[in-house]
Amino acid sequence: MKRMGMIFRAKANKALDRAEDPRETLDYSYQKQLELLQKVRRGVADVATSRKRLELQLNQLQGQSTKLEDQGRKALALGREDLAREALSRRAALQQQVTDLETQHRTLQGEEEKLTLAAQRLQAKVDAFRTKKETIKATYTAAQAQTRIGEAFSGISEEMGDVGLAIQRAEDKTQQLQARAGAIDELLASGALDDASGTAKDDIAAELDRISGGTDVELELQRMKAELAGGPSAQQQAIEGGAQDAAPQSQQAPHKFDKQ
Repeated sequence: MKRMGMIFRAKANKALDRAEDPRETLDYSYQKQLELLQKVRRGVADVATSRKRLELQLNQLQGQSTKLEDQGRKALALGREDLAREALSRRAALQQQVTDLETQHRTLQGEEEKLTLAAQRLQAKVDAFRTKKETIKATYTAAQAQTRIGEAFSGISEEMGDVGLAIQRAEDKTQQLQARAGAIDELLASGALDDASGTAKDDIAAELDRISGGTDVELELQRMKAELAGGPSAQQQAIEGGAQDAAPQSQQAPHKFDKQ
């Protein structure tokens, strides 16, 4: 079970590594930092609101304390010592509340300052992370493009590999067809295969055609030499020479028939 678990974790890690895009991970981290910064700012706003509420309560209590002090003075001036004592007692109770609120106010003010400083530091870190994130993303994109270009030039990429295989298959088929065509030509020339068009010739007919073609070439060559010599006698000699060459052949043929 431990081995299976290790294999499963290794496979999952490899799959996640292939699926992970560093640019998306950086964007997600930046988004989380922005959310954290927003929470800190909201906390600063809440503390500032509480501080402001305490300040309003302090102003109200201080106003009531001043009013009670004035009432006590007036009562004492009128000879109502009991009323003056009651007013001063209430003022003392209010003064205790004022003291407690002032303590809370100083505490909230200190927390607000700490949170404000933390928000400023976090803002600076978020800005620095954003700059670094964009730099890393640009570098990663450039490296990825360079890698793809290198793979395309070297032919090791998947797309170029498919193209290379297609070219190789086309070359193999072309060579196979060329070899087959050459083999068929050789077989037709040797007479091993029959030409359905009826234009195929055996070895003897091919040799006769070659000799006849060579004789025509020689006659034409002699005629051109005579023309270049520039004399009608030379042309006449060339023509007569050709006629003489043709005459023995015409004379030899009846002798052959006579012998037969």
